[in-house]
Amino acid sequence: MTTKKKTLTARLFGNWKKLGPGLVTGASDDDPSGIATYSQAGAAYGLSTLWTGILAFPLMAAIQQMCARIGLVTSQGLTGTLKKNYPKPILYVMLLFSFPAIVMNIGADIAGMGAVGNLLFPSIDANFFAVLFTILLLGLIIYLPYQKIASVLKYLCIVMLVYFVVPFLSKQNFSEILKATFIPTIQWDKNFIAIIVGILGTTISPYLFFWQASVEVEEMKSKKKHIIVNKKRINSMNQDVDFGMTISGFVMYFIILTTGTVLFKGGIHQIDTVEQAAMALKPLAGDLAYFLFAVGVIGTGLIAIPVLSGSISYIITETFGWEQGLDKKFHEAKGFYVIIAISLVLGLSLNYIGITPIQSLIYTAILYGLTAPVLIAIILHISNNKKIMGENVNGWAANILGFAALIIMTVAAVALIYLQF
Repeated sequence: MTTKKKTLTARLFGNWKKLGPGLVTGASDDDPSGIATYSQAGAAYGLSTLWTGILAFPLMAAIQQMCARIGLVTSQGLTGTLKKNYPKPILYVMLLFSFPAIVMNIGADIAGMGAVGNLLFPSIDANFFAVLFTILLLGLIIYLPYQKIASVLKYLCIVMLVYFVVPFLSKQNFSEILKATFIPTIQWDKNFIAIIVGILGTTISPYLFFWQASVEVEEMKSKKKHIIVNKKRINSMNQDVDFGMTISGFVMYFIILTTGTVLFKGGIHQIDTVEQAAMALKPLAGDLAYFLFAVGVIGTGLIAIPVLSGSISYIITETFGWEQGLDKKFHEAKGFYVIIAISLVLGLSLNYIGITPIQSLIYTAILYGLTAPVLIAIILHISNNKKIMGENVNGWAANILGFAALIIMTVAAVALIYLQF
């Protein structure tokens, strides 16, 4: 019996070690700003948006797989591949839209973490926590080598499991949940369409495209040996991405489920920030649900912010051909780490210049919504280009899902512009 237990433990640990960038990318997709969006969806419309989890998962998994494959095959990030094979104006437009959107996303996440820190320790000001988390993250990113950062981020993903527990701390109607999951509900009013657009924009985020491709390259470099890109390697990468996206999809699903059953049925229909969601849970679902939800926000922020700041740094350094990489020491890639520091400081500063976290979310969603369809179209073009990808071009299933994501995100972008203006 003991030997069997040891074998099972060894197998689980071995499988855990095999998990790579896909897990971290998936976990970072459910950042504090995303949690705020999902919480508002559940509070405002109950279980009516649960079906979006079923819709979003295959689309985001397909796009992330393409990005990872581009990184593996070309040994370059998405920006480097764009720079080499496409007109420079396309690259500069992506840079122009991506930088402010990612900085605003960082600002919203830092603000959310600070506010939740203040909820857990009311005697300490939220701004103190915001500054503390910024300094902590900057220090970890600069001083830890890539493998350590990847390991820390991977273990932080365990925090995501708290959202799998929270819904079951209160009584649930499982037939109602199943119906809402598999039978889509559409309400033809401005606010409902806006929340659907918000969920899609938060789930299929452009910064994840850049991060996935670049971090696959980092992963290859960290192994310090030539990696043969064959079907076995591609399948292993696909499984890693699928696992990460599955975790991300489940977390999104369970947050909507939690707020849709606890807050919506408790008469709370307006949630603008993550701390409001946590506070609202306390009297309705108990201290444990409140505490787990709050801890989860801080954990997801610690995962997402390095991904956000790393993404913008990869974009800029690859654009201008500067030395870059989380595997490099500070003196070897000063520009790379300075950009990360600037993005964190700018994100933090948004809290002091009158831009609220919810405004940051709206502006971020608009910019993401405008860039996502263009980027998805470019990723599809690269993934089907034999000159770049060789025999590793998209299969028919990847193209169907990719073009579905392109159409849905284009409609979302048009709806977003229409609803805002």
